[in-house]
Amino acid sequence: MKIDTRLAERLKKINPSSTLAITSKAKKLKSEGKDIVTFAAGEPDFDTPDFIKQAAVEALNSGFTKYTPTTGTPELKKLICQKFKKDNSLEYAPGQIIVSNGAKHSIYNALMVLLNKADEVLIPLPYWVSYPEMVNLCEGTPRFIKTSPANNFKISVADLKRHITSKTKVLIINSPSNPAGSVYSRSELEEIAKICVSKNIFVISDEIYEKIIFDGVKHESIAGFNKDIYDLTITVNGLSKSHSMTGWRIGYLGAPSDIANAISNLQDHSTSNPNSIAQKAAVAALSAPEDFTLGLCREFQKRRDYLASRLKEIEKLSFTLPQGAFYMFCNISKTGLDSMEFARRLLDEKYVSVIPGGSFGMDDYIRISFATSMDELKKGIDRIKEWVEQL
Repeated sequence: MKIDTRLAERLKKINPSSTLAITSKAKKLKSEGKDIVTFAAGEPDFDTPDFIKQAAVEALNSGFTKYTPTTGTPELKKLICQKFKKDNSLEYAPGQIIVSNGAKHSIYNALMVLLNKADEVLIPLPYWVSYPEMVNLCEGTPRFIKTSPANNFKISVADLKRHITSKTKVLIINSPSNPAGSVYSRSELEEIAKICVSKNIFVISDEIYEKIIFDGVKHESIAGFNKDIYDLTITVNGLSKSHSMTGWRIGYLGAPSDIANAISNLQDHSTSNPNSIAQKAAVAALSAPEDFTLGLCREFQKRRDYLASRLKEIEKLSFTLPQGAFYMFCNISKTGLDSMEFARRLLDEKYVSVIPGGSFGMDDYIRISFATSMDELKKGIDRIKEWVEQL
């Protein structure tokens, strides 16, 4: 990537998305009338529920269109505190809550206030594509911890110990994870917490897929184990996945008071408050009955099970069954293709778009999103099966 000398040096470390060519081409083909099946989406295919949209309409009609406090309205922050206590057994005061422009913004803010130049951030691999780039923007150093399907793409204590250095400042944990759907158990997180406490390593716990979890598995929040790990943890969540509110851009975090205060100061001078109307919609979302997200989860599990049953028919592909989120991370090494070539050819020859695993640090994989209808799932997997078997 060529960077103009007039631009900041930090941009030289930021990689363009390797998926841009795939997604751009898929859109172009669709505009030309081609029947594209999209397995690339990182968002629920359901519309935002009507009661949430109605809350936004009421906010507009009542003139709730001015600045709010930088870190969110007191009404919304109180509900977030209640959510953390009810769902995660986490006690946060409103002053420890920061509402931001999406969970991505929350993670970036946390890294920005924690990292000094050359501080190292441990990132399990495969990783969500933006983690290392955000670390680079904050002038930190990403260090990747390789995982394996044998352990459901989760790091072990031995893995963690092996990668810690004197420069290690932060560990990012994503459970359930994108792209692998991995979910850490309580015992696994307790062991990780012990190491982080002993080495004084901060944890950014990205829990955005918390509500999309399968097979009776229980989501655990690492900050809830004891005061020592609580004081080192920034818990990140949001409404994008659980309430199909990706475009509303409401994410939030809970953090120790000193970190929350620093993030508040940063947000004062960067974005100020999140969208006022979206905050009112978020109040409605967090006030919703629990059965709303349970219904969403049941539908995703049904799709996951169907996709898994069909992928088993394809000899050259393998996968580890995800316990959460809405992605299947598939090993394509038996095809002899790298992930970008696989994705490009599949789109060109069968009009199916998937995300290359190289975007997540593992080039022998592709990510298939099952955040689409059963009809589209069937059509898309039929095409993939026919295409792979002809390779």
